Formats: sequence, C-alpha cells, structure tokens
Amino acid sequence: MTLTPSIRAAFTPTGKLRASLNLGNPILANKDAATGQPFGVSIDLANEFARRLGVEIEQVVFGTAGKSVEAVTDERADIGFFAIDPARGASIAFTAPYVLIEGFYLVRDESAIRRNAEVDTAANRVAVGKGSAYDLFLTRELRHAQIVRAPSSPAVVQTFLAEGLEVAAGVKQQLESDAAHKPGLRLLDERFMVIQQAMGTPSSRGEAAAQYLHAFVEEMKASGFVAAALARHGIEGAQVAPAG
Repeated sequence: MTLTPSIRAAFTPTGKLRASLNLGNPILANKDAATGQPFGVSIDLANEFARRLGVEIEQVVFGTAGKSVEAVTDERADIGFFAIDPARGASIAFTAPYVLIEGFYLVRDESAIRRNAEVDTAANRVAVGKGSAYDLFLTRELRHAQIVRAPSSPAVVQTFLAEGLEVAAGVKQQLESDAAHKPGLRLLDERFMVIQQAMGTPSSRGEAAAQYLHAFVEEMKASGFVAAALARHGIEGAQVAPAG
C-alpha cells in the first residue's frame, strides 16, 4: 500500500510516531537490565514502522496491557501492540495478528485440578493480570470461579502464592518460567485460549491508516521479519500468525 502524506499525518499528529509498548508480556517486550532500554518483537516492529513512515519514534512504555491500551484509546499514543479482544475494538482499529500466544492455567502440585474444565467452580479463585487479554477473556467465560486481579501479568504467580489462590492464568512461557523458579507448581496439560497479538491504532485515524497498518503487518509476516525477530530474541512457544 502506498504511503501518502495524509496517511503519514494520521499516524504522526505530534510529528513523531508514539508507540505504546507493554513490558508486561515477555514474549513481546522486555527491558535490558544493563541499559534499561526496551527490546523485543514489538519494539522491532515499532522501529521498522517508524522507518517506513520516515519519522522519529517516541516510546511510550507501560508495565501492563491495560495501561498500554488506554494510551492508544486516549490517543496519547499512535500505535500499540495488543491482544485482539472485542472489549477493545470500539476505539482501536486492529490489524490481523502477527503472533499467536497460548494461555495456560497453573496450579500447585497437590491440587486436585487436572483439566481446564475443573477450574470453573465456586471453590476456585483464579489470578489474572488486571486488564490483560486473559482477564478480559476469563471475565466473559468463567461462570463460577472468582477472578482475582494481580497488578500486572508478571505479578500473577506472586499474587497466586501470596493470597493462597487455587489457580493462576497467563502466558504459558511466563508461567513456565515462574514454575521453574518456585518448586511445587505445575501447568495444566492444555491451553485455555489462543491470544492473537496484533498492532492497533486509534479508530479515529481513519480507514486508510488502518489499512496501511494492516498491510504493514502482513508484509512483516510474509517477509520473515516477525519470525526472525522471535528467533533473535530467543522467544520459544510463540507462533507467527498466518496471513490475515
């Protein structure tokens, strides 16, 4: 899709591309311990998109998905990287997904819970990251279990342990990492959802801008850019989404 001055202007009302980045999902973004700078697949995509537009990038960094979504919804950022969810669709124009991520449940070794179907009972409390895709999905899907919202997705297992909850829900890789450092925990054997990670821009920026961003994501998948970024950052378990 051809970049026109009007499309560039739609993405850069301040003269820069403000990219909302969520450090709460380690598959998409992390912070370098030495420099404090964000790095990851979403940062690579944001930088490449700014390069295509021919503008400077401004990173707007958050620790949770909810705050990252709010920044784009409120137009304090021009693009963002989120899980596609109906609750977010009213104010954000999403691309097709660029990465697919699995959501899993985690329990203690001694827990009687063995299958996903056993989670949704009144006896269970499920820890989720506040405002995350898991929070939005499970709020709709769970009818009996109580949802307990941790401050962020990386804090889910800490909340699960500190409050003596029955189940934790989150990104499979994050839960696996936490379980490896805290004995006595196990993941259930099946995912409860597949999260479609996409780029998005405020719906108010217009159809042409939304189409341009969609075309950009499709090119990044087809060219191998996303796959190379996942490999470069050592991300395992996430899949490049099919053409959308």
